[in-house]
Amino acid sequence: MATCPRGCAPAVRLCQKLNRLKTLEDDMMATSLKRCLSTLDLTLMGVGGMVGSGLYVLTGTVAKDTAGPAVIISFVFAGIASLLAAFCYAEFGARIPKTGSAYMFTYVSVGELWAFLIGWNVILENMIGGAAVARAWSGYLDSIFNHAIQNFTETHIMQWNVPFLAHYPDLLAAGILVVASFFISFGVQVSSYLNHIFSTVSMGVIVFILVFGFVLAEPANWSQEQGGFAPYGMSGILAGSATCFYAFVGFDVIASSSEEAKNPQKAVPIATAISLGLAATAYILVSTVLTLMVPWHTLDPNSALADAFFRRGYSWAGIVVAVGSICAMNTVLLCNLFSLPRIVYAMAEDGLFFSIFARVNPITKVPVNAILVFGILMATMALIFDLEALVQFLSIGTLLAYTFVAASVIVLRFQPEKTSSKGTPSTSPIPNNEPSPEPKQYESFSDKLQLVERQKQKERRGVGQLKACWEPYLDRLLGDCEPGEVVAFCVLTLIVSSVSLCVVLEFGKKQLQLPLWSFTMLLVIFSLAYILSLAIIWVHEPQRNNKTFQVPLVPLTPGASILFNVFLMMKLSLLTWIRFTVWIAIGLFVYFGYGIWHSKEGIRELQPKDMAARYVVLPSGSLVETVQSVQPDSQLDTSSGGCTPSVLL
Repeated sequence: MATCPRGCAPAVRLCQKLNRLKTLEDDMMATSLKRCLSTLDLTLMGVGGMVGSGLYVLTGTVAKDTAGPAVIISFVFAGIASLLAAFCYAEFGARIPKTGSAYMFTYVSVGELWAFLIGWNVILENMIGGAAVARAWSGYLDSIFNHAIQNFTETHIMQWNVPFLAHYPDLLAAGILVVASFFISFGVQVSSYLNHIFSTVSMGVIVFILVFGFVLAEPANWSQEQGGFAPYGMSGILAGSATCFYAFVGFDVIASSSEEAKNPQKAVPIATAISLGLAATAYILVSTVLTLMVPWHTLDPNSALADAFFRRGYSWAGIVVAVGSICAMNTVLLCNLFSLPRIVYAMAEDGLFFSIFARVNPITKVPVNAILVFGILMATMALIFDLEALVQFLSIGTLLAYTFVAASVIVLRFQPEKTSSKGTPSTSPIPNNEPSPEPKQYESFSDKLQLVERQKQKERRGVGQLKACWEPYLDRLLGDCEPGEVVAFCVLTLIVSSVSLCVVLEFGKKQLQLPLWSFTMLLVIFSLAYILSLAIIWVHEPQRNNKTFQVPLVPLTPGASILFNVFLMMKLSLLTWIRFTVWIAIGLFVYFGYGIWHSKEGIRELQPKDMAARYVVLPSGSLVETVQSVQPDSQLDTSSGGCTPSVLL
């Protein structure tokens, strides 16, 4: 028994390295970047990230092939599901106003390896998203000129027939990415101004579509003669919701920009709520107009809005729609190019990625190296890869990031705040408000009310511990655990039960061919595990903070977000999972080859510990100096500081 700890020591140390948490600075507003973004800037960034080509393409595709006019309900459901994830991002963005988005949130609450893998996948997601939008932008513009650009490239430059590659190099898509990267490198204000221009034009075109479209609306297109409002039933509505969910991907650019916001505690939650509300309203109303203008089963999936106006005799309106579509794609392109370098910068700043990307230009206050290098890489992807091959990989990184952020909200909500030697929290920007000492005399009624309130605060258990009302029933079972330990285990159980439940629902009857009794029993078991995990988390005492935005109904809201994200991941193709596995393997090679050795958290652990001296007068009259090492709170549980007494004459 005594030899086991020695043999396991290297593995234990490795696990500690992989799961170490990021130490936040005392001054959360300190940054090398420039804080200049207002609430309006963040809102327009969020709108630009969400309202892109999907408004002009996705609405017609889902309406014709999946849900019919009930695509409106699909967008409502997708908006609600996106709101669950947006709540989690808004809380973290306000509480931890640092760039890095999902990577930073995971690093603070879950651990280093998991944070690196999330950041690694978000990098790929942004690169693929930007390259896919650039190719869509190029293809849309080329179609306006009757594919003259494609014909010229194939005839006079080159073409090839290679699987997963485009038939010809898309020089226009690569060129727009290089030009956009050049402009973004001039600073965050230039990026914001460009986004303002394109977003304003895009929203103006949307208003035109809605006003003119409602004038041309014919309610008969929803009648039973045309197939009714929901021709594909509830299954079609739910399938459409899963597709429409990806239309709202992009609000995380707001959290990525929190380190450059003037007042992130207020601006991030407000901008997230307004931008998501505007995007959902735009998608719902445009879907309504589109399905009322022409019968849903006659829509052109490639250019539904322009084709609808053309068929109603207003072909000139197609030009307006084309301008709006190009501007909308420009905003999405800018948001991808804006978010990607900042995630790379955050990882490099923490030592997990190559340090050259952590350099910030002293004039523009942006990570120019990351912008230019990854802008060129994105342009290279847009140059040679096919749009379809790019889009197939886009979803999994987003869903994985949403899942980890939701789990991080639960963990951090029930985790006690660690205090540094100065008495200030070291892992949260929000200090605890301890009650002031009790007054000695209570002569007025208000003093008595204060006494009652303070007595209630004393009776309230600490964060991460069982609530007082549940202590008589569960203390014997859970009372010996450290604060927050049970919650962390329940979050893991929540994720495992969500994955198991979704696997049974998605593959149980067809691929696994489970009999009905086995299928039902597994559903009941995993559903009970999911509900029980939520219930056990709920009986613990959460952090109570009124200074920044907090997700309502925790753990129910993030728990529902986890379940929905996992369900969508189970619907992805096998090829997508194979590509994801390969990308993760490359990421692990980068982490164990570079990140784990250059991590600033690891370097901080190796630094000599601060020493504190105390002088004690003994009864004999001699003076004893006690030298004691002062260690970070995260190490207090695993190591104890030694004392070296020395007698001074």
